[in-house]
Amino acid sequence: MKTAIALLFIALPFAGLAQQDVPAHPYVRFETTEGNIVLELDGRRAPLTVMNFLGLVESGYFDGTIFHRVIPGFMIQGGGHTPDLKLKEADGGIPNESGNGLQNLRGTIAMARKNEPHTAVAQFFINVADNNSLDPKPDRWGYAVFGTVIEGMDVVDRIANSRTGPAGQFSKDVPNIPIVIKEAVRFEYGLE
Repeated sequence: MKTAIALLFIALPFAGLAQQDVPAHPYVRFETTEGNIVLELDGRRAPLTVMNFLGLVESGYFDGTIFHRVIPGFMIQGGGHTPDLKLKEADGGIPNESGNGLQNLRGTIAMARKNEPHTAVAQFFINVADNNSLDPKPDRWGYAVFGTVIEGMDVVDRIANSRTGPAGQFSKDVPNIPIVIKEAVRFEYGLE
């Protein structure tokens, strides 16, 4: 109950804007050095997360970032580091929408965050397995799912199976050859 009340107070200032301005199912394409990944976002179940993500896409924030954490059988994480592993910081933060009914299943995209529940900003991960342990429980927040890979899961799997090791400030899980998001583009699916 406390969790629901806390989320309500955090989300209240965004509520009207989210309902009016966020499309129900926008599409984003990541053009990566390994191939394209097409995402269908869920603006109905995760409006604040989708609004934030689309703003980052449209600003060019993700262009030139890498998948910096890759764990086979778990997930691939990106959206926060340059190829030289410098942290790329985005402004703001968003309320955790993990109680939206979407689960961390294979092929879903979710927001990465710190241990605190409302610390997601720009980093995301794509699940390469069903990761139910990342879903919310009655006594804790989960990781907010906000979309699904609809094309390019073979690319996601190829990234997940990259050779990794330590690099920069990371003790492991960094691809030996940087996997770069060359461009993130919002587009109308089926019209290209």
